[in-house]
Amino acid sequence: MTQPAEACQGPAPTNLALFRQRLPRKPYHTDTLGDGLRIRDIQRALAARYIQPNGPTHRYWLVYDVDRSGAALDWNDRGAPPPTIVAQNPENGHAHLIYGLDVPVRTAPDARSGPLRYAAAVDCALRALLDADAGYAGLICKNPLHPFWRVTEWEPRLYELGDLDSWLDLEQYGDRRKRLPDYGLGRNCNLFDRLRRWAYRAIRQGWPDYDRWHEAVLVRARAYNDFETPLPESEIRASAKSVARYTHRNFNPAAFSAWQAAQGRKGGVRSGEVRRKGSAEEAQPWIALGVSRRTYYRRKKKGAGDVF
Repeated sequence: MTQPAEACQGPAPTNLALFRQRLPRKPYHTDTLGDGLRIRDIQRALAARYIQPNGPTHRYWLVYDVDRSGAALDWNDRGAPPPTIVAQNPENGHAHLIYGLDVPVRTAPDARSGPLRYAAAVDCALRALLDADAGYAGLICKNPLHPFWRVTEWEPRLYELGDLDSWLDLEQYGDRRKRLPDYGLGRNCNLFDRLRRWAYRAIRQGWPDYDRWHEAVLVRARAYNDFETPLPESEIRASAKSVARYTHRNFNPAAFSAWQAAQGRKGGVRSGEVRRKGSAEEAQPWIALGVSRRTYYRRKKKGAGDVF
């Protein structure tokens, strides 16, 4: 008798096993934070107390550093969602709370800005709710596969961002014109936004060749990496390369002239509409709220309290 496909596949791996499967091929790792980080193959890295949980292009795990005794449990008192995995220091009670995502967030520079900002808002709001260390860089975490830590698995299901959203208040992060907190994914969003806005203007000053332009963008990206906990150099280089390639390919004298003409035509139509219908804010109330037309009507349908 043929077994169902589910039975043939066997039981789903535990989240600790999934943590192992999702590790980068050559993760950063160390036994002592003061000794600096090493990069070696996964088998050697697994023996270290601290390990890199996420690769450079995807965020599979949201990790929070809670430096309080009893950190493994006080998330419940704060009304926070149950962590997927907790790795606690048995000597002082401090812990890393690890939340697993069913669908990872793409953090590469070519990621769509809307989903990345939403993920960053969730990340920042959850950190605030947990009162976790805002200076935690997130590059490495307590390795839950190492026997030194006291490890607990709480939530067996991986989270969707919407699941985490339901536990959080994202109101203060809803205005896309405002800078996100310089924490976690918020740093990625803030760096990229500042860099691209500068690049859109700066490339018009002489229309340089690609090599000179890439170097200028990289210098600017490093200057913008002025966070209290800076992003790694690898992420700075990746963002600079993405912005430099996009602007150099799409911004040139001919394209810029065509864009100016198109904007002029739009301005003429918009002015006519205002004369006929009143102010743009009256005709398009989403402008005053600082949200998109789609978000405005979705919020109106669901209720004023919904942000995303």
